[in-house]
Amino acid sequence: MSTVIKALRTLVLSAGLALAAVLGTAQLATAETEINIVEGYAVHGYDVVAYFKEGKPVIGDDRYTAEHDGATYRFASADHLDAFKKNPDKFAPQYGGYCAFGAAMGRKFDGDPNAWAIVDDKLYLNLNQKVQERWKEDVPGFIKGADNNWPLIRSVADSSLEASSPAGVTIGAQ
Repeated sequence: MSTVIKALRTLVLSAGLALAAVLGTAQLATAETEINIVEGYAVHGYDVVAYFKEGKPVIGDDRYTAEHDGATYRFASADHLDAFKKNPDKFAPQYGGYCAFGAAMGRKFDGDPNAWAIVDDKLYLNLNQKVQERWKEDVPGFIKGADNNWPLIRSVADSSLEASSPAGVTIGAQ
């Protein structure tokens, strides 16, 4: 076999392995970045059904957990767990549990389970109470901005967003 053919085979094999590594990393990054997971749980381990049924944040119990979109959710009771299993998209927070104001700004910040709101039967979290006060100044506009941005930033780590926003990202309320 000629040296040129051997070199080409090596190059093709190396390129294939590199591509596989990149694709594998991209899939891993997507799973890790689309949902805000803190200490192993979505929403810091708070019961997302409690926001709707009890009107307040309630910490979940390790006895009642469910997987959804690659994240583990905890619940305070078997009834809440059952409700979530029947319709997880109804209860899961918007923007993967990241800050709704941050998503409107083209970023992915932690969502504080104590800085929350239900708007049009959807759960939204904010970074903290101070940010939530700013978000409340134009909730519909910030939701519209975040809805525009989320498909563009969903699979991107915040560190990359800080460096450069994807094309089409808007900043603030729309």
